[in-house]
Amino acid sequence: MSAHAHDHDGGHGHSHGLVDDSVKRSRAGLRAVAISLAVLLTTALIQLGVFLATGSVALLADLIHNAGDALTALPLGIAFLLRSRVAEKRAGYFVVAAIFISAAVAAAESVDRLIHPRPIDHLVALALAGVVGFAGNEIAARVRLRAGRRLDSAALIADGNHARTDALVSLAVVASAAVVAIGLDVADPLIGLTITMVILRITWQSWRTVSRSDAG
Repeated sequence: MSAHAHDHDGGHGHSHGLVDDSVKRSRAGLRAVAISLAVLLTTALIQLGVFLATGSVALLADLIHNAGDALTALPLGIAFLLRSRVAEKRAGYFVVAAIFISAAVAAAESVDRLIHPRPIDHLVALALAGVVGFAGNEIAARVRLRAGRRLDSAALIADGNHARTDALVSLAVVASAAVVAIGLDVADPLIGLTITMVILRITWQSWRTVSRSDAG
């Protein structure tokens, strides 16, 4: 037997041809974050193209919202890069806060639309943007949730729920465009309020997921 084939169970404290589990976990987490970020940025770019073609201010608002939400992946990516569970949990709380802010903004906009009704233009563009936003966010959500469960990452699961929240908001845009097209303008803010309640429920679920990981 060659000299290289020595006892790997001894006390030399290293292994050959093996990758530390924390490194594997870091790489898998970074890969999930990078893929979902790429999907969300592509979604935002497609919406930008639709906005440039139509000039819809409502579409611009949705575009900015989706682009901004894509950036919530950055603190989580940094946490995986650092291989820090503490940083990962903090990133999870950051994501939960972002989901709650989304709920607050949706609620404020819906109430404002109820009090001060405004005509909604570019319905086809809004519906198209909603379909694109739903597809992009749902893909990102599945990537993050699948990786989060596999890696036992509460923060990544919370970020997946965040993307799924935005998918619901984008789907609401499609529903709003449809009901406004048939003359039911008041249904638009009511749909917004319904989605707000769904987002608040996801906020609570994500908070419990991240906070329970603290106790573990």
